[in-house]
Amino acid sequence: QVTLRAGAELDAHQVNQYTLTLRAACPGEEEVEERLFVQVTAGQVLHCDAPFTSTGRRWGVAGAGWRGPRVPAGTGVPRLCCAAGGDVVRVSADVAPRTPLYVVLPQPLGGLTVSGGCPEFRLRNQDTPLTLTHRGLVLAPAGGFNPSKDTQRFRLEIEVMDRHGHNCSGAVTVEVLPSQRPSVTFREPQWAVTVPEGTSPLEVVTQVHASGDNVRYAILAPTVPVLFTIDEVTGEIRSTRRLDVAHARLLVQAYNTLNPADHATAMINITVQEVDRRAPSCVPAISVSQVPETVSPGTTLVTLRCTDPTGAKDCLHYGLEGPPASLSRFRMEGPQLQVNTTLDYDSEAMAAVGFQFTATIMVTAGGQSPRTTRVPVLVTVTPVNEFTPACPNGANFTVLETAAFGSTVGRVAGSDRDYPPDSLEYSLEGGTGPTQPFSIDTRTGDIRVVGPLDSQRYKRYRLMVRLTDTRNDLDPAKRWSRLCDVVVRLQAVPNQVPVCTPEVQELWIMARLGSRQPVTRLACQGSLDGAALAYAIAGGNEDGRFWLEGNTLFYLSNDLAEPRTFVLLVEVWGSPGAPRRSTVVALVVHVTPWTTPVPPSTTTWHTTLQKELLVITRTEAAWLPPAWFVTVLTVSSALLLAALGCVARSLLCR
Repeated sequence: QVTLRAGAELDAHQVNQYTLTLRAACPGEEEVEERLFVQVTAGQVLHCDAPFTSTGRRWGVAGAGWRGPRVPAGTGVPRLCCAAGGDVVRVSADVAPRTPLYVVLPQPLGGLTVSGGCPEFRLRNQDTPLTLTHRGLVLAPAGGFNPSKDTQRFRLEIEVMDRHGHNCSGAVTVEVLPSQRPSVTFREPQWAVTVPEGTSPLEVVTQVHASGDNVRYAILAPTVPVLFTIDEVTGEIRSTRRLDVAHARLLVQAYNTLNPADHATAMINITVQEVDRRAPSCVPAISVSQVPETVSPGTTLVTLRCTDPTGAKDCLHYGLEGPPASLSRFRMEGPQLQVNTTLDYDSEAMAAVGFQFTATIMVTAGGQSPRTTRVPVLVTVTPVNEFTPACPNGANFTVLETAAFGSTVGRVAGSDRDYPPDSLEYSLEGGTGPTQPFSIDTRTGDIRVVGPLDSQRYKRYRLMVRLTDTRNDLDPAKRWSRLCDVVVRLQAVPNQVPVCTPEVQELWIMARLGSRQPVTRLACQGSLDGAALAYAIAGGNEDGRFWLEGNTLFYLSNDLAEPRTFVLLVEVWGSPGAPRRSTVVALVVHVTPWTTPVPPSTTTWHTTLQKELLVITRTEAAWLPPAWFVTVLTVSSALLLAALGCVARSLLCR
């Protein structure tokens, strides 16, 4: 075992390694020699600076080399260097409870030095309200300092010890100076408050205010408040329930939350008075009025006669409540309900509210406990026939001279700006007769043919249609009308059956191989207006040897070996209207091949056969089912599809 000699001092800066030679020998054996190397490392030990004569004073600001968090001005935390005379700290008496006032920190530059681990701090004297933490912090008392007008002094003797048992002691004196800040005070120590009976819960009764810093409020008496509570920050006193007639005395304290010893009290007398709950009475109690849409703004609709049961005069206030549409169209001028803007009956906005406006007149009697009477109001706006019906622009129609009975010629679309819009009745001046074979629907204005149209005598008819408005005024007899000039032109129906000359032709042609030969050109006359005619081969062209281009017939040559005769039927028709009227021309064409001996002449011979009556009947089948049949078929199909869907769904579910 190798130990350090007593009294020896190791200094790593001078000698940092020692070499020891150790020899050992057993009886009868050779001596063994070994070396032991002892290294000395620099270490820190707890020691106190001599001569412990530091008595420096510090005013709330840490000295040089101070480490740690900053604290508010005036409450600085200087460092302790284990000075023999001790250190002095001066703080204000209004510092917050448990505020750090001083800190003892390790000082590697000299003075207090700690070797390994955290030092242990111990307070040697216990006759002080200050607190020393295990981290070396000196804290203000938990209840703050006594706000005395004299300077208070507290001395702390502190001992610091490391884990090796080395220690160092010092002292610090805390001087508590009188606070320079204003103390908490009430402007008045006592005052009275009167509130009306029936005050709602949590309604502000009064508010207290005290001067000072960090002021908070509390009710001291009664200790268990029953009727009132106070906001500790704002000082507002509120009721805890609906108040009845009573009298209460509250002792309110205001205090500095950082220094509870700085406080003040005030007495508040609260009286709950009985109030007259009778609301004003008004005549009429309900207002129902009817006004025309032409009423002028500013017109008075109703004047209320209201009285206050308490006998107070000139204390009634009138207001209007209701939907925005009512508030924009009416206003209150004292007790008078007046029209604020025009009431246009002929608008969609008016129709949206059903031409009626509802509102409520609020009559309030002033005082500490306002009392209100509500007068319901109903205003109905009635229509006024202001505008005359207007004729449509360009009421001109055209109808075929062959139009059937009941055919629609056109519609006279008159207009009227009164509500309901375009509510008109139509009538024909002079009635219906041979000179005016038309009628008009009194509701829709549709003009129909109700008699024969004489195109030989009349090219057009001039009708006088009277437009009369309906349901536009409260008085049914107040109606406006206007005559409108309507012209109906007759359109002549041309002869749609073309006439062809001749109707039967016999033709001879010589077929040339590989060429398209013109056969003939049909001469047909259609309508008088010269409308174009349409031509089509209706029969006899099964093998497609003939072709029509307009009214010209062509033969398409091929390998015809023998002479052949073709009988062609050509249909000629005019306008595309239905039913189609057409004429059929019969063409007998003799075609001779080029190799067959023929007469020397190559001229095409046209022979007109004796005209015989040829009647061709062409039937086009068409089925027009009645409307009820279509409806039944549609419903049946829908039911069938639904049934099939249900069956398929049930099968899939299984």
